[in-house]
Amino acid sequence: MSEPHDEAARRRTFAIISHPDAGKTTLTEKFLLYGGALQSAGAVKARGERRRVTSDWMEMEQKRGISITSTVLQFPYRNCVLNLLDTPGHRDFSEDTYRVLAAADAAIMVLDAAKGIEAQTLKLFEVCREWNLPLLTFINKWDRPGRDPLELLDQVEAQLAIVPTPVTWPVGIAGDFRGVVDRRSGTYVRFTRTARGATEAGEEVVEATDAAVEEGDAWRVAADEIGLLDEVGAHADPERFRNGEVTPVFFGSALTNFGVRLLLDAVIDLAPPPQPRLDVEGRARPLDAPFSAFAFKVQANMDPSHRDRIAFVRVCSGKFERGMVVTHQPTGKPFATKYAHSVFGQERDTIEEAWPGDVIGLVNATDVKVGDALYLDGPVEFPRLPEFAPEHFVIARVIDTGRFKQFRRGIAQLDEEGVVQVLRDQDLGDQAPMLAAVGPMQFEVASHRLEHEFGAPTELNPTTWRVARKTDESSTASLRALHGVAVYARADGTRYALFESPYWLARVEGDHPELVLERLVAEGTAG
Repeated sequence: MSEPHDEAARRRTFAIISHPDAGKTTLTEKFLLYGGALQSAGAVKARGERRRVTSDWMEMEQKRGISITSTVLQFPYRNCVLNLLDTPGHRDFSEDTYRVLAAADAAIMVLDAAKGIEAQTLKLFEVCREWNLPLLTFINKWDRPGRDPLELLDQVEAQLAIVPTPVTWPVGIAGDFRGVVDRRSGTYVRFTRTARGATEAGEEVVEATDAAVEEGDAWRVAADEIGLLDEVGAHADPERFRNGEVTPVFFGSALTNFGVRLLLDAVIDLAPPPQPRLDVEGRARPLDAPFSAFAFKVQANMDPSHRDRIAFVRVCSGKFERGMVVTHQPTGKPFATKYAHSVFGQERDTIEEAWPGDVIGLVNATDVKVGDALYLDGPVEFPRLPEFAPEHFVIARVIDTGRFKQFRRGIAQLDEEGVVQVLRDQDLGDQAPMLAAVGPMQFEVASHRLEHEFGAPTELNPTTWRVARKTDESSTASLRALHGVAVYARADGTRYALFESPYWLARVEGDHPELVLERLVAEGTAG
């Protein structure tokens, strides 16, 4: 087999999704602990120093305790290379999650043992289904009071229309967590706590006969439940898992590290390695084809001392070597890759080579936008990432007109990253751009970054617009002439017709069927 196949077989590129507060960020950090990237929970082995790290590196994330932007983390485990894509949990940032999931080969869905399936969990699951991502499920916080495990399985099957197949089963009710039975081997793994979960949890393999005596009623209840699961055939089938028909389920507690190793092992054992990616024509690009990749995220100012811009690209085929000159598909121009980094949260290191499944951070790739392809030799174009219809609109104005240059630069950067969409009236230009977002918290992020990263404090004024549709140049003049309709344009030329209510949109569509009013593909996914 060729080198790209061999190296791809060692890769696992996966995302973690959850409702806010389900424990996704804690689980991410514990994966790093078990992968050896942390000396203890919270301290990174970075350049010989102990440094504080969480996947939530942005100041607002640390203050609010939620994930606002996605993060890329690469670490070794069991002679494999794991590319972990941490995603925002809050619905207002679903667009970022949607783009990141396009770069993943599998996902872990984290559920709170007390809450089960929540609204955002359901929406994120639908995105995974759209991308055909195999899904592992981790029922978290079993060290706290929660729901009956069989009830949680029923909820997953009923609401997600996917069959949950427990790989591990808890001994002890939620809140009295003793350990888990690995249903594949029948072994009982008993856990012991560590101080603040800072190191790997102690694990003791106990024979069933001993466990029956030592765990008492907790063991008998678990054994009865496992017997029931065996009777209904709830076993993880690798092929059905890859086809998205079943989700292997694991129980644990990210806070105490209980069950984390078993879940991480499952990423290696069950999640698929990178496969040939389909191009825009629906053809599979072989892993050993010349280098190709696509950009799924752009982020600026991750390191305030550098003020640079990074395009995150997922390698789809071939071998990447730093310094190679590739072609930027949308422009056809050559692109030098001298400044290529591996990114670990906010930390970064120069990367010399990468393989299918890996994520590369290309520094100061000013022309590379989300969805763009890069390739070596024969051209390739990958399917464009679907767009979200904005549902909230404000007018942005710089408070100090002397800072207008910084304001304009900041607005352009936030637009490129997809933090918000920036719309402009053809008569006003950059003087008072409109910011459009899926959720209002995106405006908070935009305002915070404009002030603290670009030195341009900004006021955001509400508007009456509520609904957007894509339109074209031929329809623009007619739409602008109608009462209660405005037309704004993005920097890439995309035009939006804005309406004050769904009712008025329906009225205009009924009265003027000749006008182009296109519903966006991903509309409603985040709402």
